[in-house]
Order: sequence, then structure tokens, then C-alpha cells
Amino acid sequence: LGDRLGLNDPLWKQYVDWVGRTLRGDLGVSLARDRAVTELLRGKIGATVQLAIGSWIFAIGLGIPMGVLAAVKRGSGWDYFGRGLAIVGQAAPPFVTALVAIWIFAVWLEWLPAGGRSPEFNWREYLLPCMALGWGAAASLMRLTRSSMLEVLDSEYIRLARAKGVNWNWVIYKHALRNALIVPVTSALLTFSGWLNGALVVEIVFSWPGIGYEALYRAVNDNDFPLLLGTVFIFILIYLVFATIADIAYTIIDPRVRLGDSAE
Repeated sequence: LGDRLGLNDPLWKQYVDWVGRTLRGDLGVSLARDRAVTELLRGKIGATVQLAIGSWIFAIGLGIPMGVLAAVKRGSGWDYFGRGLAIVGQAAPPFVTALVAIWIFAVWLEWLPAGGRSPEFNWREYLLPCMALGWGAAASLMRLTRSSMLEVLDSEYIRLARAKGVNWNWVIYKHALRNALIVPVTSALLTFSGWLNGALVVEIVFSWPGIGYEALYRAVNDNDFPLLLGTVFIFILIYLVFATIADIAYTIIDPRVRLGDSAE
């Protein structure tokens, strides 16, 4: 086995060989399944990406509007309710959120399935996993959006616009929101790649056939080192891609930011 994996070679040679194979798209052969790691991951990564995208949409659709509303209605009952909900959301781990969601919506109310994913698309199967994975991110985005909005709303040009009698809704959505979205949008892009890394627990709870459960979890249990290494490499690659997209998004949202500019 050591000869087959090249473990008896010097460390520098193992590393050079691995880098060379990886650049050619060869992540090795799974020890437990005797199939190419690339083939195994290709068949499972789609389910994880769908789960991550659904969670991302849930987090953005819930967190950013709640943050804007809490900032605009600062000090109101809605503000306190939203902040309390955000604290609970950030404090609850995904597996706790998943179990609570299953108990409420699948066991008690019997509205949604408790887990699994059928070959045919069924939107009801996505709701609970996406909610469990995206709830914490929605809470974080809510707090970030509220904080950014409050900072912008207290700025001089916003006060000047109000003093001139500019429509308040126009000030909020044309001026304040665009400047306040820089931090939340960047956070959302970075947490998207983080959701791929954190999907393991949610996939296990909901028996979701994605890369976290079918590849990473089983690779650890089976001591399948090529599959484990290939899965981790894919996660790192995805994180780097979305970190780059986040930097580019800066320049789109705020034209004052330019890639490659040095700090003054």
C-alpha cells in the first residue's frame, strides 16, 4: 500500500508528484471504492453546491432586509426583535438548528420531509436543509447590515440630504443602502465558500447526498486518504475562488475601491 501511494518516497518527491498530478486534474484513486477521486467528487459536488446556493439565497433574502429595517427603525420594537433573533441565530450551531427545524416542520406540523433528496427536483426537500445551513449566516448578515446602515445614516451627506427635504425612501435605497452593502456583500460571498465547508453536519442530519457526507465523512471513516485529500483540496480551491470574487465585488459596489490600489 505504501508503494502504491508513494508513501515510501522522500517527502519532497511525494509533494512534487502530488502537485503534478493535481495540475493535470488527477486527484488519485479512492482506496475504499477503487474509483477515481475526481469521478467520485464530480458526482456528489452538485448536491452540495445546490444546498449552499439555496442557503445563500435564504441568508441574503432574510438577513439583509431585516438589517436594513432594523437600522431604519432604530430603537423600535422591530429593532430589538431583529437583534434578539440575530443573537439566537448566531449562537445556535447548524446541527441544533437542523434538529429544531425537523422537529417543528417535519414531526410536529408535518409540512416538510425530514431529510433525503430525490433524483427529481422537489423544492420542499430543500427548505429545511437550506434553513438550517443559512440561519446563522442570515443572523450575521442582519447584524452587519444594521451596523453598516447605522454608520451610513449618521454620515454628514445623509443628514444634508434630509435637511434639503429629499424623499426619505430615496435617500435610504439610493444613497445609504449602496454604501452600506459593501461589508455584508463581501461577507456573504466569503461565507458561501464557508457553507461548503460547513455543510458536512447538515448533510449528515438530513442524509443529503453531497460531497460533505458522501466524500469527506466517509473518507475519514474509511481512512481513504486520497479521497480525503482531494475533497479538502476542492474546498480550498472553492474558498480561494470566492475570496477573489469578493474582492472584485468591492469595485462593483463602491467605484472608489480599485483592485491593486495601495493603501494611502
